[in-house]
Amino acid sequence: MTEVLAGFVGLGVVVAIGYALARWEALPSGADVTLARLTFYAATPALLFRTMASADVAEIFSERAVVSVSTALLLLVLYCVGARLFSSLRGAELTLGALSASYVNAGNLGIPLLVVAVGHAADIAPIVLLQLLVMVPVGFAVLDRQTGRSVMSIGKILLTPLRNPLVIAVALGLLVTAAGVRLPAPVMSPVHLLADMAVPIMLIAFGFSLRGAPLPGQGEVRAPMWAAVAARGVGAPLIAWTIGTQIFDLAGAELLGPVVVASLPTAQNVFVYAMRYGRAVPMVRDTILVSTLVSVPVVMTLVAVIGT
Repeated sequence: MTEVLAGFVGLGVVVAIGYALARWEALPSGADVTLARLTFYAATPALLFRTMASADVAEIFSERAVVSVSTALLLLVLYCVGARLFSSLRGAELTLGALSASYVNAGNLGIPLLVVAVGHAADIAPIVLLQLLVMVPVGFAVLDRQTGRSVMSIGKILLTPLRNPLVIAVALGLLVTAAGVRLPAPVMSPVHLLADMAVPIMLIAFGFSLRGAPLPGQGEVRAPMWAAVAARGVGAPLIAWTIGTQIFDLAGAELLGPVVVASLPTAQNVFVYAMRYGRAVPMVRDTILVSTLVSVPVVMTLVAVIGT
């Protein structure tokens, strides 16, 4: 339990450093955009390649994987339907809101938390694959069209994953682990350097963006933000627990893994995407911040109640 809390505290400290850098003007205005692009094109791909290259391919097709994937997709659909029926959220804001509700912080929070909770991080692999091979390319295709960045043909949509550095990194990592190849140290050394840089830079960029921002949940972003936070903190673990127990009869560590994955907060990646498209940045930023705070007691409660 202490290790879980310590993990959250560490992330908060790095975010605070990013805020301090903006507050003291140690970096120029707009540095968060540059840092976000750095993580998107270099650091995060290295982190994902390293994660997938050491994953167990068999775990990707387990019952726990079905629980994680089903939960994320169901949340995505429910958020879109609810927003269409009960709010004025439309276009890119709706797409980014749905991603905020369903795209979990698998890379930098999921791995350490799962290791602490269940002793391994195998349950991360399925959700990473779903997010990067399905949610990211489809989301980018939709956002490109909604923001007028380009006119998306069917062929271009199908080729979108091939141009996404995150998807490319996952695919290469899977090829390595499926082939049973152990890459030599000279090859992995730069990968480790870049991968280790991903999380702190992403968190610093996030903290930097908080400078001058209003308190979370203010103004027009309040309703969609709280809807996404509720989906992450309450809806996701409830759905995962229901699917896991009622359909697959999971219990203990087998159940705890996918439920903890479902309870993870919104990923900073969504903030990077919002910055990339210049839309819904305050809503996404507030959702990440509040969902991270909410996830602390939620994950700790799940560990205590479900156990291993």
